[in-house]
Amino acid sequence: MDRKQSQTHHTATTLFSLSGRITETRSHSRAAAVCLGLLYVLLLARITGLCLYYNGVLGSYEKNCKTNSTAERDQLQSSNNAMTKERDHLQTKLSMLKQQSQLGWRYFSCSLYHISKGTKLWRESRQDCLRRGADLVIINSREEQVFIHKLIDKGFWIGLTDRDEEGIWKFVDGTPLTTGYWMRGEPHSYQGKDKDCVEQSTSFSKLEDSWCDTQCSELRLEICEKVTHTPNLPEVKCKSTYIPGHHKQIHQC
Repeated sequence: MDRKQSQTHHTATTLFSLSGRITETRSHSRAAAVCLGLLYVLLLARITGLCLYYNGVLGSYEKNCKTNSTAERDQLQSSNNAMTKERDHLQTKLSMLKQQSQLGWRYFSCSLYHISKGTKLWRESRQDCLRRGADLVIINSREEQVFIHKLIDKGFWIGLTDRDEEGIWKFVDGTPLTTGYWMRGEPHSYQGKDKDCVEQSTSFSKLEDSWCDTQCSELRLEICEKVTHTPNLPEVKCKSTYIPGHHKQIHQC
């Protein structure tokens, strides 16, 4: 009897112990499940936040790309329109220069030059140039002086005079002379005669020292000049041929 009671007591104790362990295990499992649930919720919230952030960044990037692309497209279109306008302008100018060339005009550094076939008084020469929509040539630079000197092998009038005031040389557009290309001893009045007009001589003169004052009643060729406001085009190339015994050069362009 005592033995049975002892076994019964031992069994009860064992069952109670197992029950406690099961209860403790279930408690730990519930705690672990709660922790895992919280971690899942936090992870889900984090992932959702990252998705929203990157979606916003991507949307902003796409918007900026679209804006930049539109601006670049508009800029390219504007540049293309400007280039097209400039091309049309140049084509018009080139067509005009071609027509003028056929009429005997020579081009150099934004100006056109025309050489007369006959000689005239200085005043008549200027009137002839004005009728052509030009004026007697005004030489503003050494390069232009050299170019003009090579165009013709005879003396010709240029648009320079001191008719308004003796010794005060002005071009036909009213600008005063600052740099001249006078021959040695020029300008001067010979035997008291008024020599109020200027010719450029190509005989026995250097390229840069070829001006001399002359009476306006003399007969000379003329060179007319008109400004085209055209961007610089290739210059006319001239070559000189010296003829022995004639003391002069023939210029071919």
